[in-house]
Amino acid sequence: MSDKGIRPAWLSRLASWDAAVIVITVLVLVIASGTVENFGTSRNFTFLLLDLLPIALVALPMTFVIVTGEIDLSVASTLGLTSAVMGDLWDKGMTIESIMPLCVVLGAVLGALNGFFVTVLKLPSLAVTIGTLALYRGLAFVVLGDNAVADFPRDYTTWVTGTIGGGPIPNLLIPLMILAVIFGVVLHATPIGRAVFAAGASDQAARFAGIRVGRLKFWLYVVSGAVAGLAGVLWTLRYSSARADNGFGLELAVVAAVLLGGVSIFGGKGTLPGVLAGVVLLGTLQNALRLQDVSNEALNIVTGVLLIISVLLPNIVTRTRARFRRRATV
Repeated sequence: MSDKGIRPAWLSRLASWDAAVIVITVLVLVIASGTVENFGTSRNFTFLLLDLLPIALVALPMTFVIVTGEIDLSVASTLGLTSAVMGDLWDKGMTIESIMPLCVVLGAVLGALNGFFVTVLKLPSLAVTIGTLALYRGLAFVVLGDNAVADFPRDYTTWVTGTIGGGPIPNLLIPLMILAVIFGVVLHATPIGRAVFAAGASDQAARFAGIRVGRLKFWLYVVSGAVAGLAGVLWTLRYSSARADNGFGLELAVVAAVLLGGVSIFGGKGTLPGVLAGVVLLGTLQNALRLQDVSNEALNIVTGVLLIISVLLPNIVTRTRARFRRRATV
């Protein structure tokens, strides 16, 4: 049997679309370093990584959710609500050490609500999470209004914005890499990961194989919410400001990065290395355009275009391959 025949499916996929995304990412980094003023500086590199971290963090569980054929558009609003609650509790005198785990638990509860609607009430995840996107953001404004709470403990804010040894690598990159390895191993080398791919390929076939698809998806939403809650804590500490509109629009960047990284919107396909490459590609383009004084509206257009391309191009490639295969068998 050839090596190709015994390679895991995710490794074969990494050799195609995902590898192309990685190559494009490297090319964009090289081109931007040579053509965009200040892009290649260590200071900008630090800011680039800090901007990527919340997208990458939320993209980890989002990858699992989309691979199962579902979606969670409420992650940014979950981030905003946990940030608002964090500010409100801090303003009322609670210790930061007590607030942070409560915010992660709150995120998990919000994710569980999404999971309940999707897996118990059998409602479409797109409709559910659009609804909770608005609900959670509205609750954030109920909690904090238009106010901003600052003056968080300097030890925490300094560490979150600080770098390793005073160099360009943010402190937060290390725990993110550890989490990425854990999520990657779970997705690509455990029965849970195989169940995720099976559920995305066919719910019915997965159930016949003994996989409890509903329970699996429910817990994926819980994890997605908990990680979004953690992102809300880190976002608040990075900017030392708790606001109800924190993370506004982040869900678009997260979904775009996941799909750009090769995860199929229809479920059943994708790799975590490809997703991380998609995050870096999207973040690099946004950073380079900001340095060129491109407006936020234009950045949203770029993100939207990349989102469409990431959905359209793989389908075109798949259909083209299928057409050539049919011709070859004639």
